[in-house]
Amino acid sequence: MLFDTHAHYDDERFDADRDALLRSMPGNGVGLILNPGCDVETSRKALTYAQTYPHVYAAVGYHPENIEGMSDEAVADGLREIEAMAADPRVRAIGEIGLDYYWVKDAAERKRQQEVFRAQMRMAGRLGLPVIVHDREAHLDCLTIAEQYPNIHGVFHCYSGSAEFAQRLLDLGWYISFTGVITFNNAKKALDVIRMMPMDRIMVETDAPYMAPEPYRGKRNSSLYVHRMAETIAEVKGLPVEEVIRMTTENGKRLFGIA
Repeated sequence: MLFDTHAHYDDERFDADRDALLRSMPGNGVGLILNPGCDVETSRKALTYAQTYPHVYAAVGYHPENIEGMSDEAVADGLREIEAMAADPRVRAIGEIGLDYYWVKDAAERKRQQEVFRAQMRMAGRLGLPVIVHDREAHLDCLTIAEQYPNIHGVFHCYSGSAEFAQRLLDLGWYISFTGVITFNNAKKALDVIRMMPMDRIMVETDAPYMAPEPYRGKRNSSLYVHRMAETIAEVKGLPVEEVIRMTTENGKRLFGIA
């Protein structure tokens, strides 16, 4: 059974069929799903899904883009609420957290993202939970912060960095997860990373509803398509698909503490 380690079923694109879709997953070979939050509201929804569906687990946290326009006081209040939610046993990580510099060029705003990222790393440390890191055009700063908390580990999701950067994360004990991007024609860099990585650190995800893999590109993504990442990794590594499914599921269960 596959483990989709990152899917956003709180997105409005699932409003029409969310329940039926989530209930269908075990019958379609997807045995586990982890739904991360991006703010207080989506974290609440993620926890609700995890409490409703036995094969769904939650992560809670503030995505770097979601603090834009919020006061420091509002962010602090939100972080307290997120930490309270994280006490629920269905919550298995703090995330998604991290840095996103794609739209943010102002140094003060970038510094604020870093402060909230660090606050959530400390939260994970207090709770003994792994983290799910969003890193968009912020590789060096994300790595620097990861290095500052050597006892906290997790996964860099939707990986977009180099093989050299991946090796530094591996040396720190982190996992790396891949989305449908690895099935695209221009995915050479990501495939090079997969080639150099040991299988016991690789996870698969959809990041649904975004980035549907080939041949579904342009459609709404869902966990029904996570098999395409496993198939692509199997091809790159020269392994049977069943072995990649087994190992990536074991990796996800180990990181998130799922029996």
